[in-house]
Amino acid sequence: MARKPADQSVSREDILEAAADVLRRNGYESTTMKDIAAEVNLTAASLYHHFRNKDSLLLAVLEIGLEQIISQIEPLIQQDMPLDCKLRQMIHAHIVGLTSHTAVAAAMVFEIRSLLNMKSPSAGASTADREAYTATIRRRDAFFARRDRFEELFRSVVQEGIQAGAFYPVDVGIFTKALLGAHNWVGVWYREGGRLNGSEIADLMADTFLRSLQK
Repeated sequence: MARKPADQSVSREDILEAAADVLRRNGYESTTMKDIAAEVNLTAASLYHHFRNKDSLLLAVLEIGLEQIISQIEPLIQQDMPLDCKLRQMIHAHIVGLTSHTAVAAAMVFEIRSLLNMKSPSAGASTADREAYTATIRRRDAFFARRDRFEELFRSVVQEGIQAGAFYPVDVGIFTKALLGAHNWVGVWYREGGRLNGSEIADLMADTFLRSLQK
């Protein structure tokens, strides 16, 4: 089948989903833009029409994954409900989101180091390449700031529960990192059609973590 040129390209969302699938199979270092283009039946030139390089594409995959889950969690923070119920719903939303987009979830675990280790342009790089690198670094910094914001959503509920006397006085930072770390790995080991679906896994994990907090 002939590859599609840029004027017949697939959507940005299709490209990001394909990129996440290829990254999960091959890893960042072994993945090429040609591999990703082939996944959605595009020419490599068409893919470069959407994304300047592999770094910017990886960053876009991680950005969309983070924004999807923040959009689910932030509205819960504003709701007036018991803190244990609020934390349960946040855990549920996070895990169901991860199990619904496992390739992106895997990238959030395995490709963060690649994001941190992006190579700067060579000494002979063009001005355009240098400017693109600077722009990508700014986006990367913004991504990590958003990731910190996401963690803070969970920290704030745990802290509020402790202050209200509803939760045991745990170390909020350590507890939250343990909670989110456990969540993130669900997206790695989860398999659709397995013994439990994403919602059932979310319920079990919410039970486990809330049991450790509630008096």
